[in-house]
Amino acid sequence: MMPRVLVAGAGPTGALCAHILRRELQQKIQIDVCDKSNGTGGRMSTSRDPGNADCTADLGAQYITVTPEYAQTHKRYHSELLQAGVFQIYTGGIEGIKSSRNPPGTNNYVTPQGISSIVKYFLKTSEADNVEFDHRLTSLDLLEKGSEAPLEVKFDQLSPTDPSGQSTTHPKYDAVILTMPVPQVLQLKGLVAEKLDQTPSIKSSLEKVQYSSRYALALFYPPGVTLDLPWKAKYEQEDECIRFISVDSKKRGNESACTALVVHTSVPFGIKYLETAKEEVEPLILNHLDKLVPNLPAPVRTKCQRWRYSQVSTPLEGSPGTLVLDEGPSHVLLVAGDGMSHSNLDGCIDSAEATCKRLIEHWKKTCHL
Repeated sequence: MMPRVLVAGAGPTGALCAHILRRELQQKIQIDVCDKSNGTGGRMSTSRDPGNADCTADLGAQYITVTPEYAQTHKRYHSELLQAGVFQIYTGGIEGIKSSRNPPGTNNYVTPQGISSIVKYFLKTSEADNVEFDHRLTSLDLLEKGSEAPLEVKFDQLSPTDPSGQSTTHPKYDAVILTMPVPQVLQLKGLVAEKLDQTPSIKSSLEKVQYSSRYALALFYPPGVTLDLPWKAKYEQEDECIRFISVDSKKRGNESACTALVVHTSVPFGIKYLETAKEEVEPLILNHLDKLVPNLPAPVRTKCQRWRYSQVSTPLEGSPGTLVLDEGPSHVLLVAGDGMSHSNLDGCIDSAEATCKRLIEHWKKTCHL
């Protein structure tokens, strides 16, 4: 029977896992992808102005930094994105950037159609058999007792009218790859909780994985409005609230639809107001923005995004790229994501490659391939 894998999470690591498995195994496997959100991207998400679908802003990752080392080791991925028109080299400069972020030979890339286009590209090329959004993974269990049993997965199927969700079950997966932030992995019930209780050292290692938190705010302007600013993007090192500002549409080289300004807060500000309602945080950010960039025109709409798990600050010890939580003759449960490596696109590629290599080794050993 054809092996069946579930990739939990439609962010960059999840999309890359699906892409690599399809590239390596072609039609020998069935690939399903699920995500608790209503679309693709994860922390590489692109938001639309609700009043102008052509106007977008990146509220997650802002640009892709590729060091000379990764330009070589991950060349096939970067080349694909360039050839597909997803990537283009950023030439505008970033005011106030620290030299440590841009060592000699480093290139920064932007995405004209939004940062989520990277994830969409890899998910599309994976030709995943099923992609389901608004599906929040809650627990995994063995379908029956014994190490030869496949995995049964339970979801909360979410909707705007029922945010708590209706429970649904998807049986018989030979492999599950968990790509969500590590704290969300630790919340899963069933087999995950059982294995973590049985292996306190692994549980302790996962609990040490740390993420920074921050807010992002998009200001959308109508077509025809331009911002007369001498920069496309800049870092603010002194402000207690704001750390990064960009004229997002100009930064991406896509100003035809509208102008959008994006603000990212500092991590200390994000932590301080992490549990505060977004409606209360947004005016604080706007107040600081007015001091840093006075006399901005009034936006027609805004969107405030809380990133509880923004960037990995402390990855899993050793940055192995992947972690096997459970393995038997008929199943394997793996953890992937930037929490297993480091926090950028190349960290996601590292993790996806390590995870897929380990999964393929398992299937070959257990005669699934």
